[in-house]
Amino acid sequence: MAGASFVLTPEVTNCVSLSRAHQNQVLQTEADDQTLAGLRATARDHSVWVLVGSLALIDAQGDGRFVNRSFLIRPDGTIAARYDKIHMFDVTISKTETYHESDGYRPGDTATLAQIDGIGVGMTICYDLRFPHLFRDLAKSGARIFTVPSAFSPETGAAHWETLLRARAIENGCFVLAPAQCDTHPAINGRSRRTHGHSLAIDPWGAVLADGGDLPGVTMVDMDLSAVDDARSRLPSLSHDRNYSLGK
Repeated sequence: MAGASFVLTPEVTNCVSLSRAHQNQVLQTEADDQTLAGLRATARDHSVWVLVGSLALIDAQGDGRFVNRSFLIRPDGTIAARYDKIHMFDVTISKTETYHESDGYRPGDTATLAQIDGIGVGMTICYDLRFPHLFRDLAKSGARIFTVPSAFSPETGAAHWETLLRARAIENGCFVLAPAQCDTHPAINGRSRRTHGHSLAIDPWGAVLADGGDLPGVTMVDMDLSAVDDARSRLPSLSHDRNYSLGK
């Protein structure tokens, strides 16, 4: 593990697919998912924390749709926290690029603030990035790190990915760790999918600490969590919220 104590993977670590038929063939429940079992074993074997960016899973208790679920795994292999993606990617980017995530996935309704050795970790997934109130609520509840595992589209990724991640870090004085799918994902059924890549680590002042580029690989980064206190003392905006009414 090259000295890492916290390892993160991207969104839909187990299956990147636009085909509902293929997903119905290969996806499993949380209890049966092989990727989750393997990463729990990896965490235990190497005594590291693992953020499974997310897994596409069958929800046996749901309405027939899948769930897009992130997991935080302790160094002993047990699950410390779960988070189901709240905001669904229902968009028309162009005439040739359309997504309607809510057709296949049931949105979550609960934000998750996890803990790593007493450090608050706000868990989010991909499209959540565009909803700053979620991040602010997590920060005001104790988050010092945000995780934003993603499979961003190439067009929106090039235009918005880094800007939005840096904004969430700056607004809240938090580290942002954003592992991202990249390159082209061949399809067994239906059309292939491309993702933007550029896994990023950003400090609480908004500086990019590491960029994973647009090809598969491993990115290492060191974090000094005292930077959170430093940024928040210099710009204490988390304590400056005021109630207001919307004038006409």
